[in-house]
Amino acid sequence: MGIAGVLAFSVSARTNEIGIRMSLGAAAGPVHRMILADGGRLLLGGLALGAVASFFATRLIQGLLYGVKAYDPMTVAAVAAVMAGIGLVACWMPAARAARIDPVKAIRQAQALAEHQAGPSRPSLVRTHS
Repeated sequence: MGIAGVLAFSVSARTNEIGIRMSLGAAAGPVHRMILADGGRLLLGGLALGAVASFFATRLIQGLLYGVKAYDPMTVAAVAAVMAGIGLVACWMPAARAARIDPVKAIRQAQALAEHQAGPSRPSLVRTHS
C-alpha cells in the first residue's frame, strides 16, 4: 500500500477536520505542511527501521555483493537519501489534495454522512388530517 496510500486514507478520513480548520481561517500552506509532517514522521520511522534491518541483513547478503563492502556507509546513505526523496514525492500528492479541500463541501459531506448513519427518519406517531 505504501506511504502515499496511508496518507491518502488519512486525508480522506480527516476531510471534515481539515474542512473545519480551513473554514476557521487556516490557509492551504499550513494544511499542506501538516500532512507533509505526518508523512515525514512515517518516512523517518521507515528509514530508521530500514537502516536497522540493513545492518542485520548485510551478514546474509555479504556473499552477493560485488565491489561494495557489506558495511559501506556511503551506499547506505545514498539509498536512504533516494528513499527519502521518493517518500517525500509520495507524501506530496495527498498533502496537495488536503490543501485543496473546499470547506463548504467538506462540511456538507460530513453532514450528509451523519444523516446517512442516523438512518431513515422514523414516521411520526401523530396523524395529521389535511
